[in-house]
Order: sequence, then C-alpha cells, then structure tokens
Amino acid sequence: MAEKKTLIVNLFEMSTVSHISHGLWTLPGNNRHRLHEAGYWTELAQLLDDGGFDGVFLADVVGTYDVFRGGPETALREGLQIPSGDPLLVIPLMAAVTRRLGFGVTFSTSYEPPFTFARRMSTLDHLTAGRVGWNIVTSYLPNAARNFGLDGEIPHDRRYEIADEFMDVVYKLWEGSWDDDAVVADPDRGVWTDPTKVRYVDHVGETYRVAGPHLVQPSPQRTPVLYQATGSPAGTEFAGRHAELVFTGGRTAEDFRRNVATMRAAAVRHGRAADDMRFVVQAGVVVGRTEEEAADRWRTYRERTSLDGILAHASLPVDLTAHPPGASVAEALEQAGVPASDVPFLSPSRTVGETLDGLRRGREGRFFVAGTPTVVADEIERWLDEDGVDGINLRQYHSFDTARDFAELVVPELRRRGRLQEDGGPGTTLRERLFGRGPRLPDSHVARRYRGGANLDVPLPPLRLPA
Repeated sequence: MAEKKTLIVNLFEMSTVSHISHGLWTLPGNNRHRLHEAGYWTELAQLLDDGGFDGVFLADVVGTYDVFRGGPETALREGLQIPSGDPLLVIPLMAAVTRRLGFGVTFSTSYEPPFTFARRMSTLDHLTAGRVGWNIVTSYLPNAARNFGLDGEIPHDRRYEIADEFMDVVYKLWEGSWDDDAVVADPDRGVWTDPTKVRYVDHVGETYRVAGPHLVQPSPQRTPVLYQATGSPAGTEFAGRHAELVFTGGRTAEDFRRNVATMRAAAVRHGRAADDMRFVVQAGVVVGRTEEEAADRWRTYRERTSLDGILAHASLPVDLTAHPPGASVAEALEQAGVPASDVPFLSPSRTVGETLDGLRRGREGRFFVAGTPTVVADEIERWLDEDGVDGINLRQYHSFDTARDFAELVVPELRRRGRLQEDGGPGTTLRERLFGRGPRLPDSHVARRYRGGANLDVPLPPLRLPA
C-alpha cells in the first residue's frame, strides 16, 4: 500500500493589523492590535510549535496601497498592511521560544543590495538552527518603487532579470565564499578561521558588483529554503531555476495542476528533478466542534469583512462603490476614464453589484472549507490526493483563534489519518523537515555550482524568459 502523503502546514502571517482578512481585526478577542509587542510573536510561535504547524509564512510589502481612490487613506483607515513591521526582526523572537517551527520570510530583490541581505539571512539561519526560508519576491506596488527613488515600477520581466542576478550573488556568498571547515576555532594557536579556506567572490554583473568575502561563516543550511509566490510566465521560469517551495494557486483544481506541471517542466529544463519542488496554496479553514458552530463562525467573519479593504488591496483604479449596483462595469470604467485593459480581472459585462459580490467572496474558492474536524480533514485529503497540493498557508480570520482551532481540532484528526508529520524533535532544519533529506541544497540546484569556490568567475547563463 502506498504511503500516505503528508501535509505541510504554515500559518500565513504578516507584521500588520489587516493582512488578507480585511476588517476582521475588529473581532472580539483578536490580538492584531498587539503586533508591535514581543509577546504577540512569542505566544503565537509557541502555539504553532506545540500545535503541530511546520512553519509560519511571513508576508511583506515595502510600500502602501495608494491606487484605490487615488491615495493611501483607505489603506490607513483599514490598517491594510500599514502600519507594517519588518518581518525579519520578529524571527529571532519566535525562534528563541520554539524548537521545530520553521520561518519563511518575504524579502524583495528589486530595491536593496544582495550583500547585506545575504548577511542577514545567514545570521538568521544560525540563530534559528537552520529553520529559516526566504520567500523571494520582486515587489509590485507603485508606491514601493517611489520609496526607493524611482518614478514608477520596474517592468515586470526586468524585475525577474534583476532578481536572477541577485540570486547569483547570494549563491556565491552563501555557497562559495567559505569552505565548511574554514572555522577551526583553535585557542592554542589563536586561530579562528583558516584564511586559505575563505575567498572573495568578485561578482561583476549588469546590476551588481560585489567583492566579498561573505561576512558570516557557513550556517546550518548555507542557503535558506527558497520559497517563491508566482504564477506568471517569467515567474514560472525563475521558479524553475531557483525555487524549492512555490506558493501558487488556481481557481479550479485543473488550474492548480496546470500551474504545477508548468513549473515542474521548468525545473527539469534547468537540470533539476521534477520532485525538487513542493507546492503550497493559500487555504481558508473555519472549523467548529459542530456544523452549527462552524457555520456561525463563518457567518460572523463574512459579516465583519470590509469591502473597502478588499478594493484597496486589489489596487482597483475605479471606485465601484460610487456607481449604482445595476450599472455595468463597462459603464463605471468609462465614467472613471479607466481602460478595461487596466483591470483585466474584471468582466466589463457584469454589473457593479455582481462584481462587488464576487470580489467579496473571491478568496473562498477551491481551497476553502468550513465544518467539523471530520469535514475539514476529508476536504484536506481531497486537496492532497486529487489536486496534488503539498501544503497550505492557513489564512487567519482571527488571531489567535484560527491557529488554535486548527491545532486543537484539525491536527489530531489529520495525525490520526497519517496526514501530518509527528514531532520531528529538535535539531531538524527546515529543509530536512520539508524534503526529508539533508540540510543543504541538492546537487541538482544551480547554486551548488559554487561549492568549494568553483565557478565563481563563470557567469550564470542568462535566464531565458518567455517572449
């Protein structure tokens, strides 16, 4: 009998008031107001660690949502990803009070230099005993570009070209600058590091010039686990070369399976094995001890959801709430002077009322379930076996009730069915936990070309992005 596939479970989190559950910070007992307290992060981390979660996935943006209604006022009023703290800085707090929980943290390749970021991530890999991963993003907010001295966004595919060189630099630092045995720590001779086993990387590229050497000795994983959230053609090709765990989705099971097949094919084109990647979806789970309790919770969440928050998060360039529900989207766009091509996710033929209802319900699609632990576990098994999902980023409706309910009600049922790993114990890196193999990147990954200082002077071939 084939071994049952186990689920990767992350909590989807962000150092902000309103992440993706707009308006729900107003729920009684919600802890979102504590986001700048150390205790928020340590309490949450202990809950997740004890509750069977594999990790916490920390989102981030480096700008504010200021397209909707022509400014940031809606985002500010809603607490929509502003105020927002630096996600890298809360990881040591959580790591200090946990023993197995992993941390996937978002950082953009578009605006800050790779040398200092490589140092931060190596430091975190040491402080977490190898439990850190990096969610690679290229940033998309117009305000983010203006925050770093640009007049507008870097074109989409150009961002991926920059990101590819960014990766080349950090690989050279993480994998090639130090040998594993460079640190000898010999007090008798007064030698900490053998200088013959540390080297400059001398990267010279189109965007970056980095001499090195790396400032941090090799960490448990060297390169953190490489996450990526994508679905675009350029992002897919980039993932094929670099990503180990991809955060993707699809409105239907067929969409998801198509995305996975495309990314696995990209991985094979880059000399990797098709199963070198894992795939995670955002999932909504509302669980109750009875069907009535689950339905009541879900009804409360829907009633408290903020439509303004959803529209601001979508960076909608037209305020549909200012138009009659019976008007068509095409009429609203024409009155606002917005070309339909600027909002390809809206159907011009639908009414404003239908569109707003759809946007309100839009995140609860294929990967959503509300019910008892048995109902939830049945649906998660369907995601695993029929859709081919490897894991979920659990959407938070309430902090900390969403995580606590999942830990207390769903985790025991999934473990009973053999769908969740048991406690792996201390000393296991994130990569080992996710892939069941060693703490370092597999030999098929492009970063391994630099191990031992090899190929530092051989440029990484340009990434061939789809035309």
